[in-house]
Amino acid sequence: MSIIETTVIVFGTTGIACGALLAIASRVFAIKEDPRIGKVCELLPGANCGGCGYAGCADYAKAIIMNDAPINLCTVGGAETVKKLSTFLGKTAEAAERKVAIVLCRGDEANAPKNSIYNGIVDCSAANLVSGGNKKCRYGCLGYGSCARVCPTGAIEIKDGIAVVHPELCIGCGACVKVCPRKIIKLIPASRKLHVFCSSLDKGPAVKKVCKVGCIGCSLCSKLAPDNAIVMSGALAVVDYSKNIDDEKATILEQKCPGKCIRKT
Repeated sequence: MSIIETTVIVFGTTGIACGALLAIASRVFAIKEDPRIGKVCELLPGANCGGCGYAGCADYAKAIIMNDAPINLCTVGGAETVKKLSTFLGKTAEAAERKVAIVLCRGDEANAPKNSIYNGIVDCSAANLVSGGNKKCRYGCLGYGSCARVCPTGAIEIKDGIAVVHPELCIGCGACVKVCPRKIIKLIPASRKLHVFCSSLDKGPAVKKVCKVGCIGCSLCSKLAPDNAIVMSGALAVVDYSKNIDDEKATILEQKCPGKCIRKT
């Protein structure tokens, strides 16, 4: 028998033996997955957006079955998905209120001037690293579209130099919230219609120098808003979205705001 034939036989036998051992090991050490995980994953919308706090629908399905995670965390599926999961798992839960993203800034090109020309990577984080961005307001939207690029549904567009959210397209995944370097994008209940479109922590005189529609910290809105639905955080008025403001009162607050930063949507 030649050396080549011997080599082929040895390697062939070794390969077959290793294959057999692997097949045996895969059966002996196999981890059986609860079949309910696959079914729950099928009932989820498959967006894999991470809005539930898990890496994707498969991870969320596994957490529901293995770790008894709440079944109402899916922001995309909403009440319909909760109903399906309730029926399948025999659990009861109320669907969480739908949330949408909002950019708390109205400092577009007409209202908030820039202090320099930025010539670099078209990315908000990159621009923010260069002397804190090229906008005179150090809290305002930079407008380079990082949030729009991570949005899985195209719910954000850059309009006149700032990010604008289309709530009808928003699934509340929170990807834009995470990527914004200035932390001015928030997830809020979709039913809330009154907002303070400003995030500046500076006092009134400083705000007026850099933006025509910024909060000047007059605190008038906090006095007019019912049930402390608007409170002052230093010099900035902040809406407490856990409390509702009816349409009539919202209209009054919008009209009375001297900084023109309180708006209804």
